[in-house]
Amino acid sequence: MRFPIDGVRVGHWTDVEARTGCTVVLFPEGTVASGEVRGGAPATREFDLLAPGRTVDRLDALVLSGGSAFGLAAADGVMAHLEGHGVGHPTGAGPVPIVVGLSLFDLLVGDGSMRPGPEEGRAAAEAASGEVATGPVGAGTGAMVGTWRGWSRARRGGIGMAVVRRDDLVVAALMAVNAAGDVGDPATSAAIADGLFVDWPDPESGKFDARGNTTIGMVVTNATLGREYCMLLAGSAHDGLARAVFPPHTRSDGDALVAAATGTLPTSESDVDVLRAMAVAAVERAVTSAC
Repeated sequence: MRFPIDGVRVGHWTDVEARTGCTVVLFPEGTVASGEVRGGAPATREFDLLAPGRTVDRLDALVLSGGSAFGLAAADGVMAHLEGHGVGHPTGAGPVPIVVGLSLFDLLVGDGSMRPGPEEGRAAAEAASGEVATGPVGAGTGAMVGTWRGWSRARRGGIGMAVVRRDDLVVAALMAVNAAGDVGDPATSAAIADGLFVDWPDPESGKFDARGNTTIGMVVTNATLGREYCMLLAGSAHDGLARAVFPPHTRSDGDALVAAATGTLPTSESDVDVLRAMAVAAVERAVTSAC
C-alpha cells in the first residue's frame, strides 16, 4: 500500500526468526506533532517534547519498535541517519534530529534476547519509502492480541494501515497492534453490559497485570495544525483504538499514539472536528486490519 501523504516515508526492519522488528516513519520538513499515552505500561523516548508549549516545534521521525524498553535504542540509529543527511533542529553545533520512540512488549515470543538496536533502526530508516508493508513486519513482527484471558486465546497482531479522505483532507493511520484485549469482537462488551459475561480471567493468574502488551502508532494528516490540535487528534486516535479493542488501555498495555500534521493543506478551525472524526475511523480500521 502506498502512503497517501506527500513526503512521509515508512521503512521496516524485520527479524522473522526472533519475531521482533522496528518501523521508522520519516516526516517532511515542517511537520508538527503531539501525542497521548493511555496505557499503564508505556515505553517511550522523547515523548514529552511533543507537548504543547515545548521549545522545538517539529518532528523528524517516529520509531515504533519491538523489544520493550530495550527497543527504544533503535532511535539512536535513526538519529545518526538523519544527522548524516543534515536533518534536524538547527543548533550552533549542527542539526539535532527530533526523533520520538515508542516500543511494544514482544519478549515472550520468538527469541526475547534479540531486540532492535541502533543498527536495526538505521536499516529501517534507510529502507523508508512511500510503499508500506503491513501484517507481521517491522514493529508488528512479534505482536499478539487477545492475551487478557490467557495465551490459549491469543492470536497474531501486526502492522495495520488505513486511509480516510474527505475532499482534499487526508488522515492516515499506521498501527503496531499488540493489544491485551480482543480485536474486532464487540460481543464481549455486550455480554459484560448485559451481565452475561462469565469468562473473566482467573484473579490468581494476574492476566490483567502481565505487563506484556501495548499498541503503538500514529495518525498523520496533510492538514495544517498546531500542537494543541494535534494533541486533540491524538486523543481521537485513542478513541478509535478503544472502538477496535476490548478491553483497551489496560495496565499491561502501554498504548501510546502520535498525531502529526504535515501542513501541506491550509486548514480552518472548522476542520478540526472533521479531522478528529476521520482519525477515529482511520485508527479503528487500521487496528482491525492488522489482525
